[in-house]
Amino acid sequence: MGSLSKQDQVECRDKAEYADVNWDELGFSLTKTDYMFVMNFNPDQAKFSQGTITPFANIQLCPSSGILNYAQGLFEGLKAYRKADERILLFRPEENAMRMKMGADRMCMPSPTVEQFVDAVKKTVLANKRWVPPHGRGSLYIRPLLMGTGPNLGVKPASEYTFLVYASPVGSYNNGELNLLVEDKVHRATPGGTGGIKAVTNYSPVYKPLTQAKAKGFSDVLFLDALTGSNIEEGSACNIFILKGNVISTPTADGTILPGITRKSIMELASGFGYQVEERAIPIEEVFEAEEVFCTGTAMVVKSVASITYGGKRIEYKTGADTLAEKLHATLTGIQTGVNEDKLGWTMAIH
Repeated sequence: MGSLSKQDQVECRDKAEYADVNWDELGFSLTKTDYMFVMNFNPDQAKFSQGTITPFANIQLCPSSGILNYAQGLFEGLKAYRKADERILLFRPEENAMRMKMGADRMCMPSPTVEQFVDAVKKTVLANKRWVPPHGRGSLYIRPLLMGTGPNLGVKPASEYTFLVYASPVGSYNNGELNLLVEDKVHRATPGGTGGIKAVTNYSPVYKPLTQAKAKGFSDVLFLDALTGSNIEEGSACNIFILKGNVISTPTADGTILPGITRKSIMELASGFGYQVEERAIPIEEVFEAEEVFCTGTAMVVKSVASITYGGKRIEYKTGADTLAEKLHATLTGIQTGVNEDKLGWTMAIH
């Protein structure tokens, strides 16, 4: 590799300033950073304003705003990573932008353009660059929000909207083994609902079964489909894959399952490794015959499932260094952090 130019060396030195954080103790919780990005929708001009970087702070909302009364809101999640040379990479931000546009259409909301979304994310990261963890010691989690902020007493779309982006340095989402409990009474999503988008309404309804599962010592719940109650769908905040032979299977993202960006990336990487990757309905019984099971998501990236329990039956799976999940994790995080060459064009350098 060639040496950095003088300009790049100056940029690297500038980015080496870090916030006073114990990076080795980061979990997945909010650490307040310096700035956030705010952009409002102008109903008269039918477009979003230019948007500004502002100090991170609480926001004011009308008590009858659409987000508070009718949960008219969406969010996204993506990460920025520090390379070994101190420069910063984003991972596939345009995919998040397009997913938000899809969700906004379902929720009768205007959405930022892909360019506006990516620009807002870049500005938020650069304004908070001292909070991007050192290489290999975490990432900066970025949370874009789209909210109906106009007042509404009746059931209808809001007239005013706010797009907001904030960020927080994070470490590992789940440090222990991933032990799943199949939930057969509560369903995460139903056909025709909002399970296929990142609507804020999708998450709090899973709190009860998730809390109950954790009280029994499980890490997460695995939901079944609402139509038949026999096919697996996803966890509380992650997609799921099973491996049998040379075939990797994951439930079809057909409206009740979130089309995860990590999910999409893992499918492409696995295909490149020579595996046959398929999206289809997966009966819960078939999961018990799998050689490996793993979950994917922005927060956890890729993680092996150690066990799944259903109807009092517990099945354990292979975990550790020799698993496909570990190989996929190493490959993907290598691309995300600039260790591996990005031949797929997934990362975006910002400066």
